[in-house]
Amino acid sequence: MFTFKKRLIVQFLFTVALITLVINIVYSHVNDRKPRVVVVLKALESESEYWTIVSEGAKKAFKDFKIDGQVIGTHNLQVTEQIEILRDVLKTKPDALIVAAIQPTSIIPILKEYKNNNIPILLVDTDLDWDGQTMYIGTDNYDLGVKSGQLLGSMLQPGNQVALIHSTNVNPDMVKRLKGSRDALEPIGVNIVTERSADNVSGEVEIAIDEILQKYPNIKGIFAVTDTIAINTMRELEKNGYKIPVIGTDGTLKMLKEVSEGRISATIAQNPYDMGYLSVLNALNTIKGKLSEDRLDTGVDIIIKENSVDRMNFLATKLK
Repeated sequence: MFTFKKRLIVQFLFTVALITLVINIVYSHVNDRKPRVVVVLKALESESEYWTIVSEGAKKAFKDFKIDGQVIGTHNLQVTEQIEILRDVLKTKPDALIVAAIQPTSIIPILKEYKNNNIPILLVDTDLDWDGQTMYIGTDNYDLGVKSGQLLGSMLQPGNQVALIHSTNVNPDMVKRLKGSRDALEPIGVNIVTERSADNVSGEVEIAIDEILQKYPNIKGIFAVTDTIAINTMRELEKNGYKIPVIGTDGTLKMLKEVSEGRISATIAQNPYDMGYLSVLNALNTIKGKLSEDRLDTGVDIIIKENSVDRMNFLATKLK
């Protein structure tokens, strides 16, 4: 027969075993839960090839690292919509947020709420002048501007006239690109005669190019801060009988095709697929407490006819 004391010991041991079992089950469940990462981009995949490439890079990383991930974009680069998306995502308490800010200063207040909830914030493509971010993954935009200016300058002579065309929505990254291009062109004697803003709506690029050609008929080259502006610029120049170098910056399939077919001799390409993939990888490192840096430059490449096809084939496989 069990004595009362022995019965207490058995009950105690049973209780300890039960608690241990429950702890193991809970621990196993927590460990089995996939980390949740949300990526909020500037535009929907259906509206932008560039953001489609970023998205595909992120989705590949979700799969490779077994992450519960989601990619969301806005309609037509709407700042207010991006803020609302961020508010909705915050309610779900993700383990990490990755965001490409349309208008950096406008979203800092909502990002502060993420920080107050101890949710790490990684910036992709577009940097912020804010000390609350965990990491920036993307292009060194000043370096991109310098390389673009050097590439354009290599096709010109001292004294040649060039124009710079940028988006109407000028963010800090655009400012860095423009400054980099100036710093590369001016020392070699290339004359920047005008800087214009023009977006790809309501024929703004066409109007801007027509006005530039009327005022500066001897223009010899143009640097455009995005591929879509660059391609529309090239089309309008062709209509007016001009065949001069136009440098873009994104490395989209449309621009690569222009280079491969010889309509544009060379351009600069960012690495948006790498941006998407590496931002998710570093979000995971952050969640695990393994992040070792706060900036990651994904680099830029000079694209000419000889290497354009390889880049096109790489992107084509990712965008299937």
